Amino acid sequence: MADAPGTVKQGAQDYAQLLGIESGQSVQEIGWDEDCDSQISESVEDVIGAELLDEDTDELCDVVLLWWREEDGDLVDGLVDSIRSLAENGRVWLLTPGIGKVGALSPGVISESAQLAGMVQTKAERLGAWQGSCLVQRSAKKA
Repeated sequence: MADAPGTVKQGAQDYAQLLGIESGQSVQEIGWDEDCDSQISESVEDVIGAELLDEDTDELCDVVLLWWREEDGDLVDGLVDSIRSLAENGRVWLLTPGIGKVGALSPGVISESAQLAGMVQTKAERLGAWQGSCLVQRSAKKA
C-alpha cells in the first residue's frame, strides 16, 4: 500500500529522528553502494524535503552520511575527506555494517579513527542492519 503524497513513512520518520535530522537541513551522502540501506537515505530525503547532496558537492552541509565498510580503506582518510563540506557545527553520521555483518568495524577502530581525524563520537544508534556513529569536530565545541 502506497503512502499518500506528502506523508512521511513511519520507518522514514524513525530513521531521520534517530539521526536528529530536521526539515530544511542540507545532507550530503558519501560512500553509498548497493549494499547500503536505501530506506535510510530515502527517509532523510523525505524529512529534509530535498535530495541528498552527492560526494562531489561544493555546498556546505549540516550533516554528512558516510557509509563505510572495513574494506573501504583507511577510515581516518575517509573522515577527513567527509568534513571538507561540513558546516562549522555540522556532524558526520558514520554508517557501518552492524556487528557480525560483512565489512563491520570494531568500536575501537571507529573511536581511534575519529580522534585522529579531530572528531569525537557523541552518540551511537542501530539503524536496521547498520550501525550509526555520530561524530562532531572537536572545534565545533567552541562557543
